[in-house]
Amino acid sequence: MQIGWTTESPGAEPPEQDEGRSAPDVWADWEDAARDTLVEAMREAKVGYKELSWRLGTMGIHESPDRLNRKVNRKRFSAAFLLACLEAIEPDSTSSDA
Repeated sequence: MQIGWTTESPGAEPPEQDEGRSAPDVWADWEDAARDTLVEAMREAKVGYKELSWRLGTMGIHESPDRLNRKVNRKRFSAAFLLACLEAIEPDSTSSDA
């Protein structure tokens, strides 16, 4: 499966860019989606920030519940952090098979 644009893509033309949005605005929708994905997973599993902090700790990732809350609500976290949280919330929900 190929994701994104490459020179081998049909027509070899890069996608048009929205000149009306600044760089931070372009990421806003993706940041919202990442936050919503994590918060919904927590809600469905009935896992709060304190429990998530403990579960991440068992994986060697040490974040306080308050820091997790701030990180999620600011919507500033890496894909690796998102995947680790999803794995902590629902083990086997992510696959590292390549």
